[in-house]
Amino acid sequence: MEEKEVLTLVSSTALLMEQFERCCSMIERRLDQTWQALEGLTSHVPTAVQRSADGVLREIPVQIMDRVRAGIDRPVSEYELRLQNASGSAMEATRVVADQMTRLEKLHRHLVWKVVGVVGGAIVVLLVAAIWLSSHYMEVIRQNQLSADLLKAYNRADVALCGDQLCANVNTKGAKAGAQGQYLPVNPR
Repeated sequence: MEEKEVLTLVSSTALLMEQFERCCSMIERRLDQTWQALEGLTSHVPTAVQRSADGVLREIPVQIMDRVRAGIDRPVSEYELRLQNASGSAMEATRVVADQMTRLEKLHRHLVWKVVGVVGGAIVVLLVAAIWLSSHYMEVIRQNQLSADLLKAYNRADVALCGDQLCANVNTKGAKAGAQGQYLPVNPR
């Protein structure tokens, strides 16, 4: 991978993590608002029931109190049933939100591990590439060093082009070289 691609990948991953964190924050705020509304509702229901019952009881004359009590039992039980249903629905909604939060936490951990894996893999790839490039260019430098030494020797030697061939001013009295002694040293310029 090239460095630009790695940087683009890291940038994209950071952007994804930022969006994920914003979503988590928004869900957390909504959960807090829902929880506060639920607490407010549960604290107001008993008070509202008590006020309603007090108002009704004050208006009813004492002579018909027994009849009213008999008539109130059914609506109160229905109200209690509706209240229980509402409470059950609120608890179910709270459970669903808690489940979603748990899933989001798992997803967050999963994404963090993916990012760590991608970054770790990228570092390993970059390290392997750096080692390979270093060894490759060390070999190129070594080969060029040999060529440079040969060119230095050519520059110090008294040689010239004679048409299509290389001619040299040789030292006929110098020590011969080669397997059959066919080479003589070239005089310096």
